[in-house]
Amino acid sequence: MTQHIPIRRVSGHRPRLPHTQLLTVALDAAERGWHVFPLRPRDKRPALHGETACPGTGDCAAGHRKWEQRATTDPDRIRKAWSAGAFNVGIATGPSGLVVVDLDPVKAKDPKGTPDGVTSLQALCERAGQTVPATYRTRTASGGHHLYFTAPGGARLGNTVDKLGTHIDTRAHGGYVVAAGSTLPHGAYAVVDPSEPVPFPEWLHALLTPRQPSRALMAAPVPVRASRYAAAAFKAETAAVAGAGEGSRNSTLVRAARALGRFIPSGDLDRSVVEEALNSAGLAAGLRENECRKAVASALNWSVANNFGRPA
Repeated sequence: MTQHIPIRRVSGHRPRLPHTQLLTVALDAAERGWHVFPLRPRDKRPALHGETACPGTGDCAAGHRKWEQRATTDPDRIRKAWSAGAFNVGIATGPSGLVVVDLDPVKAKDPKGTPDGVTSLQALCERAGQTVPATYRTRTASGGHHLYFTAPGGARLGNTVDKLGTHIDTRAHGGYVVAAGSTLPHGAYAVVDPSEPVPFPEWLHALLTPRQPSRALMAAPVPVRASRYAAAAFKAETAAVAGAGEGSRNSTLVRAARALGRFIPSGDLDRSVVEEALNSAGLAAGLRENECRKAVASALNWSVANNFGRPA
């Protein structure tokens, strides 16, 4: 005979079912102006049909609509969606006007000594002379963290992977995050800091914005005696340095100096012109003047010594 275990009820209220709890999560997010859509129960994948299985009806009557387009803040649509099951809650960051910094934990495949996202962000802030931003923060099911920021006006940021540092990703247009209150088989998403999201820091925004060579750099004179090949290399290498991002600026500068240095012994390029152009490019990329000049001089010395007397 099956033994029935009575459920204890407090003050006459029935225990909340999972789909009711997740409906509350979705409605609370929508009240903040965050656009939500259902994810598969205890999963991070969207619960919506894909393009190949699109029925061409309802929201998709005029053509297939993806999860970012179907994400909503409409309470009626949310209640209807979550009445069908205990769906996790996805927040479409782009339509919600959010930029979320995703700090991942160390993975099993990572080499020994690899920093986690939290450590990488702390190091990034220290190098920039900034403090770790205090903003709405959640802990992920895997032990990582999501920092929520309001997106900068007039900019359309996308998603990035490790651009700011090891295990630091960002989610904006074209991306989504799993809302606190959602669960996975190995854990749950929970709020760590309930503060309102603050604006995305300008210094972080700058690191995610591709730098364009300055007008002065683009107009840097190439010696008349330079061969067509040397002139093309000069323009390509200086542009590469100016557009280099965080984590690759120094290495790009050194590589460019070594590449252009071999044209100096042959007389195709003048050393002072190369130095000035590369230093300007390094400054445009965000490097300090003293480190630019030191790196360029050292790399050019190496290149000249190893290419002296050789044809370019």
